Amino acid sequence: MSVASVVSALRWCGAVVLIACTAVAAAAEAPSGAEGVYASAPPRLLQIRTLVAGGGRQTSTGSGFLVSPDGLAITNYHVVSDVALEPKTYRLEYTAADGSHGDVTLLAVDLPNDLALVRVDKHDAPFFSFDKAALDGTLQKGERLYSLGNPLDLGFTIVEGTYNGLVEHSYNEHIHFTGALNPGMSGGPAVDPQGRVVGINVATRRDRQLISFLVPAHFAAALLARGREQQATPEDLRKDVVAQLGSWRAALYGSLAEQGYQSDAFGPYQAPETHHVSWFECWSQTNASASPKPRASINTTNCTADASVFVASDLHTGTIEVRQSYVKSVDLNQFQFANVLSGMAQPRLAIGGPFRKWYTPQHCHEDFVGVAPASSHPPLRVTWCMQGYREFENLYDVVLIAVTQDQGQEALVSRLSLQAIGYDDAVKLGQRFLEALKVVR
Repeated sequence: MSVASVVSALRWCGAVVLIACTAVAAAAEAPSGAEGVYASAPPRLLQIRTLVAGGGRQTSTGSGFLVSPDGLAITNYHVVSDVALEPKTYRLEYTAADGSHGDVTLLAVDLPNDLALVRVDKHDAPFFSFDKAALDGTLQKGERLYSLGNPLDLGFTIVEGTYNGLVEHSYNEHIHFTGALNPGMSGGPAVDPQGRVVGINVATRRDRQLISFLVPAHFAAALLARGREQQATPEDLRKDVVAQLGSWRAALYGSLAEQGYQSDAFGPYQAPETHHVSWFECWSQTNASASPKPRASINTTNCTADASVFVASDLHTGTIEVRQSYVKSVDLNQFQFANVLSGMAQPRLAIGGPFRKWYTPQHCHEDFVGVAPASSHPPLRVTWCMQGYREFENLYDVVLIAVTQDQGQEALVSRLSLQAIGYDDAVKLGQRFLEALKVVR
């Protein structure tokens, strides 16, 4: 090789090394995912405060984020629920990361998914866009996410976690997020490393660590499209809350009626269960190991639907529960055994205190339902309790309790609890529940 060739090769190698070094230096200087997200997020984030209209003092705080250049923003319904339900008593304000603040106008709500669309006086401001994979439902589990908000009024904060898909055994569609959400972060965005919205902070499990939930982004995108041109008055918004709760509950109980009950064995009895319904979660328990030794054996299966919705700060509703308890005497006489059954058959409806604001007084009816001797249905002592919602027409909380009366030393105590259900749906589901109770001795 000639001297000129050697020099040329060295120059080329030096150029390559220089380019490589420059790339490494640039990569080292570029912010990581969390740093990059945090650096660009503040101008697009809001703290949303609810204040008493007359006094001007805040009653609660939450977060929100801009989704358009003309000041449209997304937050949680529960952050602004006081204004939606009592617009003459409460008002909304925002504070931005740069210290600016102003009024917030509530435009539209999505009660079942706990979302709200608001407008603030910001123009030509940067805003968040939605992640396409999140909208399409093709986001991969394990994706790193960053939740943004203002926890406990401590200032804008970023929390890292992972996307774990949709929560199982839930009627409401929620994302399982392994990040630590805290009060005040509600309504803030959870974004991918590129800063695109995947979900909206909504809740956390207080009895668990790093179990938090997000509302999927497609619900926020749909609300934005629906509410962009909406010119709703405060009275319209309140009526919309009422209508949304009614239609949501009708769809829920229609789904339950369609899937029906499934019969399971409890001692010599067959009783209706709901463990086959994907949004019910069922657990069993026994008092066999209790100390001192129980005088009656009680084996219980409890199935509960995760289908509750936030209506107001003092009203969460929508729980469905199916409970079956097989009870057998160990050393009780018939009178003592009947007393145990009576204690287990008490209705548990919300009464008194703050619930008077939402509920009418409860009304209960108790009767004995006899059957022909050859029937497979045991005689029952049935209690039916209802209480209505003052603000929501034709919605009730219902408890149906049935205790078998065919034996003096063993019995099945069956309980069906339905919150925020229409009267006709309650009658139909209750009748099917009682018809499914059988004895197979």
